[in-house]
Amino acid sequence: MSRLGTCFGALLMCGLAFPSLAPPASAQTTPKRDEFFWLGEINKASAVINTEEGLLDPAFAPRIAAGLEKVLEAGGQPNGKRPTLVITFEPLLIEAAGVEATLLHAGRSSQDMLATVRAAMLRDALLQLAAQLHKATATMLRLAEAHAGTVVPNYTNGVAAQPNSYGHYLLGHVAGLKRDAERLRQAYARLDLSPMGTTVLNGTSWPLNRDRMAKYLGFPGTVDNAYDAAQILATEMPVEIGAVVNGMALHVGAFVEDVMTQYAQPRPWILLQEGGGNTYVSSAMPQKRNPGLLNDTRAEASRVITAGVGRVIQAHNIPPGMSDAKSVRDNTAMVAGATRMLAALDRVLNALVISPERALEELNSDWTASQEVADKLMREYRLPFRVGHHFASEVVSHAKANDIRPSDFPYAEAQRIYAETVRHEMQVENATLPMSEAEFRATLDPVAIVRNRATSGGPQPAEMARMVGEGKDDLAAQESWIKAHRQRIDGALASLDSDFRKLLAGGK
Repeated sequence: MSRLGTCFGALLMCGLAFPSLAPPASAQTTPKRDEFFWLGEINKASAVINTEEGLLDPAFAPRIAAGLEKVLEAGGQPNGKRPTLVITFEPLLIEAAGVEATLLHAGRSSQDMLATVRAAMLRDALLQLAAQLHKATATMLRLAEAHAGTVVPNYTNGVAAQPNSYGHYLLGHVAGLKRDAERLRQAYARLDLSPMGTTVLNGTSWPLNRDRMAKYLGFPGTVDNAYDAAQILATEMPVEIGAVVNGMALHVGAFVEDVMTQYAQPRPWILLQEGGGNTYVSSAMPQKRNPGLLNDTRAEASRVITAGVGRVIQAHNIPPGMSDAKSVRDNTAMVAGATRMLAALDRVLNALVISPERALEELNSDWTASQEVADKLMREYRLPFRVGHHFASEVVSHAKANDIRPSDFPYAEAQRIYAETVRHEMQVENATLPMSEAEFRATLDPVAIVRNRATSGGPQPAEMARMVGEGKDDLAAQESWIKAHRQRIDGALASLDSDFRKLLAGGK
């Protein structure tokens, strides 16, 4: 393999190592569900099923089961051997139970066994990711409900665009995270199928019970096509999961960068609460409070995207059967990185300090409410929108040229600009601005603009209440989905362990 290929195999490319992408401690269960664990479960299931279905001589089964139990118990001890490959696991089994232990290998291959191990480990990692996504989304929804009436500037093209409810803004991000959860569940459904029993690529002459094997390992079904199982799907799924976590990282990065822009202002309306590792001081500039938590979260998102894109690179231009993109270490590390990224996002959300007064001050110092003037002239006075837009634009140009705030703009100047605009656009002389002075000033009130929105999905109180309620319902459904899938896996493994104990007891 070329040096470049070796570097991609190591994770992505030369110089891009990801030491922080080891699975988080919270992702570990007892017993540790690593490659060794799942190889053990596959062997336990093979012993039980093949004995009961006549593929393994009952005379050997208890001794093989006892040897397997010995290997598994030894692997659970401190510094115990926990091999990750079939070819390194099997010698321990032979040593513990004799060469007859290889009768378990009937109709099996490293191909289908390791494909099953990888699917099972990725499945656990995705459930951990789903739980962290649920937690971060719940925090964001809680903030959205709390700030439904907090009016702030929103930005497009990096420029203040319109006033909006901060809660409504957050609900927009919640909608993106909801789609992330949907994509995760869809990918999970394609991953959550057992490859076991397909052997190398086209099955075996042994009549293996693939459905029963799948059930014991917590899979709801099997990969239908034997060639697909280890040769196509096993390479495809990490790429799909990479796309799923990339979507999450894009959402996290966008949110973080939006908050980061405030740190360029001398008086931000949103920032991080100081202390607790959220910010840090400069070694030279005493006034600085650097947003370390934001920087770290963005960096984690960038690492996730790098790893996610790496799945495509490693899977690209290789024939079926190659192992380049199948590394369980790389693929679970990618998902673990996404889990950490969402944990960091949750920490950011809990650390936000928002000043509604400062946000409103910024809105009232700029002309983000100017579109409402054009809208109201069209809605209530039937003035063509483009004419009203040009009028509002001329008002803003005059105000900026003369450093006039919306609340201080002279009504007489607005009347003059209106007459000039209508004469130029519609060839009507001496047109009178139909808005009274009080109406003109009220139209520029950002709080009223947000409150009076009529579009479905807007920030008005009734729509905010509806969307928050639906968000809570969706979170409840997500939580139920995670719980149900974890229970199915745990229940299946408990059932397997119970039946394996019965097999062990037969030799005592």
